[in-house]
Amino acid sequence: MVEKMTVIKNRAGIHARPAALIVQTAGKFKSKIHLQKGDDRINAKSIMGIITLGAGFQTEIKIITDGEDEVEAAEAIDRLFQNRFEEE
Repeated sequence: MVEKMTVIKNRAGIHARPAALIVQTAGKFKSKIHLQKGDDRINAKSIMGIITLGAGFQTEIKIITDGEDEVEAAEAIDRLFQNRFEEE
């Protein structure tokens, strides 16, 4: 299991487009991938779960991956956050 903390850097937070990018990226991996904000943990392969997380600018998010490609999955999801979901 890999756990990695990240911060939302784009001003609009996670809305439909970033959520779709997360789901698309997560779908490339066999590992289970979750995002956690506070006590709320959602499946990163569920667009509705991501949107209902309500994660805005500068929100801390924990990326949790578990499976055979967990390291690569955590790095790929974190890269989206670091690149501001290619929005800014």
